[in-house]
Amino acid sequence: MSLLVAALLGLVEGLTEFLPVSSTGHLILVSHWLGSVDEGAKAFDIVIQLGAILAVVVHYRRLFADRLRGLLTRDPASVRLFGALAVAFLPAALVGLVLGKTIKKLLFGPLPVAAALLVGGVVMIVVEHLRAKRGVRGESGTEHVTIKRALLIGFGQCFALWPGMSRSMSTIVAGQMSGLSTATAAEFSFLLSVPTLGAATVYELYKSGHELAHHVGAPQMAVGLLVSFAVAWLVIAAFVRYLGNRGLAPFGYYRIALAVVVLALSL
Repeated sequence: MSLLVAALLGLVEGLTEFLPVSSTGHLILVSHWLGSVDEGAKAFDIVIQLGAILAVVVHYRRLFADRLRGLLTRDPASVRLFGALAVAFLPAALVGLVLGKTIKKLLFGPLPVAAALLVGGVVMIVVEHLRAKRGVRGESGTEHVTIKRALLIGFGQCFALWPGMSRSMSTIVAGQMSGLSTATAAEFSFLLSVPTLGAATVYELYKSGHELAHHVGAPQMAVGLLVSFAVAWLVIAAFVRYLGNRGLAPFGYYRIALAVVVLALSL
C-alpha cells in the first residue's frame, strides 16, 4: 500500500465515520476501485477507525473528564451515562463476535454495500418525514438517554454490522425512534463510537496484526491514522452544528444516489 492510498483511505474514513453514510461501505467501495482488497487492506480499513475514536475523545474531552470524575464520586448523571453506553455497546459486540467472520465473507463487497446504502437511505427519509409530519423534536441532552433507550440504540447498532448500513445512521435513527432529539441521538452515537470502534480496532489488531505488518506497514498506518483523526475532528464539529437546524433526509438521498451508481456499475 502506498502512502497516497493510505492517506486517501484515511480521508474517506474521517469524512464518513460520523456522517450517516457508512464509512465501512465507502472504504470497501474505494478499496475495490483501487484494487486493494487483500486481508491486510480489509484490516487497515478497520484499524484506521482509531483515528476517528481519538477525534471523539479530543472533541468531547471536557465531557469525558467531567463524567470520569463524576463516576469516581458516584455522581448519578455520570453513572447513568456510562451505564447507558455499556448497555448500548453489548448487543453489537456479541453479534459481531458470533457472526464477524460470516459478515466479512459475505457482505464485504460492492453489491451488499449498495443494498445497505439503499435500505438505510429509505429508512432515514421515512423516519424524517414521519417526525416532521407529527411535529416530533425529541428530548435534548444526554441525561435523557435512559437504559431502555440505550438498549434500543444498542439493538439498532447491530444493523451497522452490515457494511453500508452505517453505525452512525443506525444509532441516530434508533435514538430518534426512542424519543431523543436528532442532535442528542447523534451526540450519544459519537460517545458510543469510543467503546464500539475501540473494541473492533483492538480485536482486528490482535487477529490481523501479521497481515497489517506484511501488506501495509508502519508509515502507511501512521498516515492513515493521522489523516483520519484530523478530518474526523472537523466533521464532528460541523455535523453537530448542522443538526442544530437540519435533519438527516439529505444524507438519505445521497445514499440512494450512490447505491444506484454502484449497482449500475456493478451490473
